Amino acid sequence: THVEMATVPLGFDIDAPRWDQSTFVGRLKHFLNITDPRTVLVPEEELDRAKALVEGCRAGLVPPGSSREQLLYAKKLYDSAFHPDSGEKMNLIGRMSFQVPGGMALTGCMLQFYRTVPAVVFWQWMNQSFNAIVNYTNRNAASPISLRQIGVAYITATSTALATAVGLNLYTKRAPPLLARWVPFAAVAAANCVNIPMMRQQEIINGVTVTDGDNNELGCSRRAAAKGIAQVVVSRITMAAPGMIVLPIIMERLEKFSFMQRIRVLHAPLQVLLCGGFLLFMVPAACALFPQRCSLAVADLEPDLRDSIVAKHGDKVPYVYFNKGL
Repeated sequence: THVEMATVPLGFDIDAPRWDQSTFVGRLKHFLNITDPRTVLVPEEELDRAKALVEGCRAGLVPPGSSREQLLYAKKLYDSAFHPDSGEKMNLIGRMSFQVPGGMALTGCMLQFYRTVPAVVFWQWMNQSFNAIVNYTNRNAASPISLRQIGVAYITATSTALATAVGLNLYTKRAPPLLARWVPFAAVAAANCVNIPMMRQQEIINGVTVTDGDNNELGCSRRAAAKGIAQVVVSRITMAAPGMIVLPIIMERLEKFSFMQRIRVLHAPLQVLLCGGFLLFMVPAACALFPQRCSLAVADLEPDLRDSIVAKHGDKVPYVYFNKGL
């Protein structure tokens, strides 16, 4: 059957950012939109329809009567569920829109069950497994990674988190109680510094594709990869920091009240809910710290790549651009 199609509304570009991506506030609005945890509940068929609508719109054709709002909502769903490089549907757990429900459950449990070594081991292992899926899902998809490399990255990051957590846990036995509550954050921060570079090692080994301002490919750069991955590490630690640093202080104060001592069974659910409150804002804010389309001055590239760009384009290309991942 032949479906009637209409042309896209005049002057409408579905890939043009709705908000200025060169400012933090513009990026924050963008990520508040695409990390919206409600999109996790959208059925698969609706996501596929959104993808078809976005791809149709790129080709200049949309179903008749499609409003600008419908097209923008389709783009929101597309951005939340499909990889920006490959266009493939991402697994649910790895999507940034799942960071709030997934992260709040794991962070709340890490902060609640920090007193015994088995509990620390179990929740740090769960958290690193979750992180490994997120890091793999949000890598720069142009750099394939083998199953063996994924396994090595996962084991290294998990070991780092466990060693940090268990080591600090034993060290803080005689320290003030609040210090012991901060151990999970130290372990998460240490593991992020290992997990993300390991999971994305192909980018560091082979470089990421860099383009000029008009998206023309110029080559691959390892220095660009290193810059992008460093920014992602900072973002992820920032994402976890407020909940894992401020929340222990709040709980430490609350637990002194007699009513809190009577409802001990509710402490874990309360921590999980409070973590959710922090993450609702921190996930988009941390993603917005740096532009997704990262830039690097040609002068800072590897000498051979820099020379080849200058030889071809002279000084017409001062900066190169690439997707830093999330």
